[in-house]
Formats: sequence, structure tokens, C-alpha cells
Amino acid sequence: MKRYSKRKSNRCLCYLNPKLTLLLVISLFLPIYAIMESAFTSFLLTLLLLHYVMVGSAMTQTKNTTDQLALLSLKSQIISDPSHFLDESWSVAVSVCHWEGVTCGSRHQRVRFLNLSNMDLTGIIPRDFGNLTFIVSLDLGGNSFRGNLPQEMAHLRRLKFLDLSFNSFSGKVPSWFGFLHQLQVLNLGNNSFTGSIPSSFSNISTLEILNLKFNSIDGQILKVIGSLMNLRVLNLGGNKLIGFIPTSLSNASRLEKLELSYNSLQGNIPEGIGNLHNMNWLSIQYNQLTGSIPFTIFNISRIEVISFTSNSLSGYLPNGLCNGLPILKGLYLSKNKLRGPMPTSLSNCSQLQVLSLSHNEFDGPIHSEVGRLSNLRKLYLGANHFTGTFHLMNTTTFVYYYFRILFLRIKCRENSTRNWKSC
Repeated sequence: MKRYSKRKSNRCLCYLNPKLTLLLVISLFLPIYAIMESAFTSFLLTLLLLHYVMVGSAMTQTKNTTDQLALLSLKSQIISDPSHFLDESWSVAVSVCHWEGVTCGSRHQRVRFLNLSNMDLTGIIPRDFGNLTFIVSLDLGGNSFRGNLPQEMAHLRRLKFLDLSFNSFSGKVPSWFGFLHQLQVLNLGNNSFTGSIPSSFSNISTLEILNLKFNSIDGQILKVIGSLMNLRVLNLGGNKLIGFIPTSLSNASRLEKLELSYNSLQGNIPEGIGNLHNMNWLSIQYNQLTGSIPFTIFNISRIEVISFTSNSLSGYLPNGLCNGLPILKGLYLSKNKLRGPMPTSLSNCSQLQVLSLSHNEFDGPIHSEVGRLSNLRKLYLGANHFTGTFHLMNTTTFVYYYFRILFLRIKCRENSTRNWKSC
């Protein structure tokens, strides 16, 4: 019995069911396979990660090389660098992110800011400059760059700040500025740009400051400028603009500064200008404007300067002129055809520093309230028809006055710091 049992037992070990045998083998090798699979997977992941790191590094290096080549191209076009800023700093031995005037982004190490302002550089902007596609701010103001702006700069789609002022750039104002949809500040002032204002400017809905002063820009002020709802500063002074001031400007409700002086603008001052309640500076002097000054302008409580000098404006000034101008500092109305008496409310302009009414047709007495304007520094009343006696009482800050060709007597008080008898 024992022998039989033993043999039977051995037989059971030797002749197991094939399916059970397979399961047994799998159960024995499965942990080993899992370990091998895990190790292989980890190995593959390591290779994949290494691949991406190497590719990313190569891409970053390529991008940095792109920016480096663009800036080196600019350097090659500089014919005068008196202070040797670029000669000493812009070297291939140093990372482009450490060059003078260059700031890179921390993520991609691409050039984000370039500031070469007031370095007295002379040269032109190369076409390769359009490869600085990550740049956000570009300031080349206060140099002697010249020539046309290359078309390739239209690729700088991330640009928000562009200052090219006080250079010698020429050619027409490029229409491709309209492709820079993120642009907030565009300063082309004091150059030699020609042609008209491109209609494509209406596409830059983000624009807050537009400065084209002292160029040779001609044509009319486009109506579409009024569609720039974010515009805070519009400076078109010192050009060759003609035609009328578009009424659409009254739609630019955020406008704080409007400078249109030294052009050849005609017609009336739009009534809607008085609805720009954020305005603090309004200057349209040395043009050919006619008609009367809209009374609504004298209700802009934030305004500090109103200048319409040297036009052909006519009509009267409202008697309550200063009732709505608590912080007015400069009122420039000389060399027009204004007439009538001096407003009695001038004493309410307590912050007034300059009052310029000369070379008009004003008449009647000069109200004593003017002499009580304690902040008044300059007073121009000459070449009018004022009569009577004018008392200077509290104007202790006076530095200049112009009273020539007046039919009046002037009485001044002595002061511990000034002898007003000489006036």
C-alpha cells in the first residue's frame, strides 16, 4: 500500500493537466516579466525624456541664434557708435540675453525688450530685424537712424511698445502698422515721414498713444481715428495736415491729450470735443480754424491747458468761462478775432498760470479779479481795446506781462520781493 501510494503520488507530480502546467509556469514567470517590463518602460521613458530635452535645447539654441543674427545684422548697419556701446557688449562670446539694452524672456530665452534709446547711434534698420518675433518693446528713440522702415517689421506681432522718435527715418508712414494688433504705444515723432496717415491704423484697436508730431505728413485726419476707443494721446502737431477736424474724434472718449498744432486745418472746432471729459490738454494753435469756440469745452473739469493761439476764431467768451475749469493752468487765445468783454468768472480759475488774450478785439474793463490770481505768472493782454484801470494785487509770482497798445492805466502794489511801480 505504501509503495502504491508513493508511486501514485509521483505519477501525480509528473502527469499534471497541461492547462494547469501552463498556469503554473505563467505564475512563476509573471513577476519576472513585470519587473523586466517595468525596467524596459522606464528605459524608454528616460530615452524619450532625454530626446525632448535635447530637441528643446536645440530649438532654444536655434531661436537664440535667430535673435543673435538679427541683432548682429543691426550692428553691422551701424556706421557710428561714439560711445562704443555695441562694440564692447554685442559679442558672440556672450549670450545675447546679456548684451547691452537686451532683455530676454525667462521661458524661451528670446529677446523681449530692446532699448537702445539716446545712444547717439547712426545707421539703418536691416530686414533681418523682422526675425525678432518675440519682442514686446522696442525703443530706438533719440538716435540718428535713417532710411525707410523695412516691411519685415510687420512680423513683430507681439510688439506693444514702439518708439522711433527723434531720428531721421523717411518714406511714407508704413501701412503694415495695421498688422501689429497688440500695439499700445506708437511714437514716430520728430522724423521725416511723409504721405498720409494709413487707414490701416483703425485695425490697431489696442492703441493708447499715437504720436506722429513734427514729420511731413499730409492729407486729412482720417475719420477712423475716432474709432480707436482706447486712445488716450493723439499728437499730430507740426505736420502738413489739411481739411477739417473730424467730428468722429468725439467718440474717442478716453482721450486725454489732443495736439493738432502747427498744421493747416480749417473749419470749426467740433462741438463734440467738449464731450471728452477725460481731456487735460487741448492744443490746436497755429492753424486756420474759424467760427466760435464751443462753450462745452469750458466744462471739461479735468483740463489744464487750452490753446487756440493764431487762428481766425471769432465770437465771445462765455461769462462763466472759469466756473467749470477748477484746475486750468494755461489759457492761450492770442492772435484771433475774439471780441467782447473779459469774462467775470476768471477769478474762479485759481490755478491759472498763463493768461494769453493779446491781439484780439476784446474791449471793456479788465476785472479786478484778474489781479487776484495768485498763481499767475504770465499775462498777455496787449493789442486789444481794454479800458479803465487795472489793479495788480496778489500776483506775486509774475515773471512776464504784455500790455502794449492798451487804453488803460495800470496800478501795481509794492511788494517785499518785487517793486511793482516799474510796471
